[in-house]
Amino acid sequence: MTWALKRQIFYAVILIVFLLVFGFLIIGPNLNSVATCQDNKQNGNEIGIDCGGSCSRACNFQVDRVSILWARAFQVVPGRYNAVAYLENHNKNTAVNKISYRFRFADKNNVYIGKREGETFIPPSGKFAIFEPAIDFGHSVPIYTTFEFTQNPEWIQVSKEKMDQLQISVSNIVLDDEDTNPVLSATLKNNSLFTIPEVDVVVILYDANRNAVSASRTYLDELAGGENREIGFTWREPLSPQVISKEIIPMYNIFLVELK
Repeated sequence: MTWALKRQIFYAVILIVFLLVFGFLIIGPNLNSVATCQDNKQNGNEIGIDCGGSCSRACNFQVDRVSILWARAFQVVPGRYNAVAYLENHNKNTAVNKISYRFRFADKNNVYIGKREGETFIPPSGKFAIFEPAIDFGHSVPIYTTFEFTQNPEWIQVSKEKMDQLQISVSNIVLDDEDTNPVLSATLKNNSLFTIPEVDVVVILYDANRNAVSASRTYLDELAGGENREIGFTWREPLSPQVISKEIIPMYNIFLVELK
């Protein structure tokens, strides 16, 4: 073997060693990194990219769409209305922290007369209501109401333990003076040890055919663990037709709920 050939082999070996070391420095950290829910990869026990498994975010293919059961506008006084969308989340242990929505309204000729937009959360498992108060239509009368979410939801998994513990019961529902100045009272009880902040309580009144007659809303800053709270709703005009049943829906963002 000539001296020139030995030198070429020596340089080749040095080059190979350099490439191996450089490659290890680049690839090694990725090979040894712990899977996370923010690395844009499906790894660990994820069932999608950064979703499912131990990740807080649920994969879109795991969840069902929210059903919009109905949307209505209820007159408060002539020209002013409250709008309600009645929905159902079929997903037992997933919820949405924030999502935008839109109500649209049309008159009896299906002529567009206005809209109302806002943001809300989607609670896990069951029926819920989105309430928009005091919408002024002037001389127009909203006959047709539509509701839609205006962005794709980001579903977050909620622990079964938290779901099982968080329960608000409603009792002592009484509606008085239905034909003059209606007043409805009820008692809420937080049956958990969790403190529940920012509770919107929506009531929907139904006639004998289970058609919604009217709706109203009240608000609690906080409902402490084990606390009972008396709530009330009023209407400025008599209710018609006759109210046969009442549904009271406590609305709260489960991601704000915590032990105190």
